[in-house]
Order: sequence, then structure tokens, then C-alpha cells
Amino acid sequence: MNRALDVAGASVALALASPVLAVAALAIKLEDRGPVLYRQRRVGKDGGEFELLKLRTMVPDAEMHGAGFAVNRGDPRITRMGRLLRLLSLDELPQLWNVVRGEMSLIGPRPTLQYQVDQYTSRQRRRLEVKPGITGWAQIHGRASLPWEERIELDVWYVENRSPRVDLKILLRTPLALFGGTYKGETGGWRAG
Repeated sequence: MNRALDVAGASVALALASPVLAVAALAIKLEDRGPVLYRQRRVGKDGGEFELLKLRTMVPDAEMHGAGFAVNRGDPRITRMGRLLRLLSLDELPQLWNVVRGEMSLIGPRPTLQYQVDQYTSRQRRRLEVKPGITGWAQIHGRASLPWEERIELDVWYVENRSPRVDLKILLRTPLALFGGTYKGETGGWRAG
């Protein structure tokens, strides 16, 4: 997608989602008085880092406990409200602001952590040729249920074959993919090192 369409789409989506975001923010705050947003450094286009925004679904400082950055199904660090937000993929809505700021696109490979990028092969690094997206080719083909290498290969396929037609297909299939789960297992979806 081009930048103008991304910003317009994200702005409209943010406006439409604002009541949901407000209710979710209030529920998160009331549950444990912790921060509403979770901020994490992620790798974007050409390897540049940016601060990814999500609604917080886990206890504060969760990455310092349990499985670290990995999130397992039934993870005790996930809050009650967090379970609902994850089930409906509403925790990703603040990333629309990342799109407006130009750090992400509506469609592209999901942004990953630096330690994952450090393990990429030269072919896998191709996924960094485009801005990361809120949804993408790998998202509509299984999300986190796929092995990490397969997800990256799907992302590279997108980079090599992206077109308005492919983007439209992704947008149309995303609602069905939202309920596929977001748990990556002990290694965060990455092979054990």
C-alpha cells in the first residue's frame, strides 16, 4: 500500500476504534492500575528500530518473568482483560498509530525483535525491505500456528510478489485470521538457540 492510503486507512480505523480503545484502556487500568500501553522496540524497514505500541495484556514487566518474550497459551502472566483483548486481537489496535507515524504499514510482515533479526539468513532479511504491517501474508496463512521459518518465507514471498491485488486479498482475509491465536510457544516462534 502507498503511504497516503496507509495513513488514511489507519486514521479512519483509529477514529472508528476509539470507543473500543477507551473502554479497553479503562478496563486495563482498573484491573491492576498498571500502564495501559505496552511499548516494545521492534525492527522495521531496512533494519531501523521503532517503538511498537500495543494494549497491555500481561502483568507489568512480564518479559522479566516466566517465558520472557515468548507467550504460551494459558500463560499466567496474561491478565483477565488481556485474555479477551488477545482473543479478539484488539491489543494490536494502537499499532494504527504506528502506521500514522510512518513506522508501519497496514500490510506487511509483522515486526520482530532484534534478537530474531540477528539470526536471519540473507534471504530472510528480505522481509526488512518493506515496512512491517499490522496484517500480512503470513497472518492470513496461519499466524503463530506456523513454524517461524515458514512465516518468514511467507513474508519474503509477499515482498517479492506484493501488488494491490495481493494487498486487497490480505485485507479481505484478515478478519477470518484474527481468531487464529497469537501464542508462539517457548521459543517465541523462533528455533531454540
